[in-house]
Amino acid sequence: MSYCPFCKKKIAMSKAFCSRSCKENYFQLISIQVPDSYVKRIYTSLTEKDRATDIESFANRFKWRLDLVKNKIEEKAIALEIITDPSKN
Repeated sequence: MSYCPFCKKKIAMSKAFCSRSCKENYFQLISIQVPDSYVKRIYTSLTEKDRATDIESFANRFKWRLDLVKNKIEEKAIALEIITDPSKN
């Protein structure tokens, strides 16, 4: 058995993804590029409410899914050590 690269479900060896939506989400997540300077700016100079609206406008500008952009920004912020990883607490 192998696993879907996006959702980590078990799938047959002959398949690459478990569903069409996982395939689309996976490749869109790869294409999302968030600059380090943008991540630093939104976490240091914006409030929680302003951050949410700024992220939403950023996602809409490039026609990316909002949940994928939020995940990518959070991963980048953890990598840059701006915020701590909530799963490690």
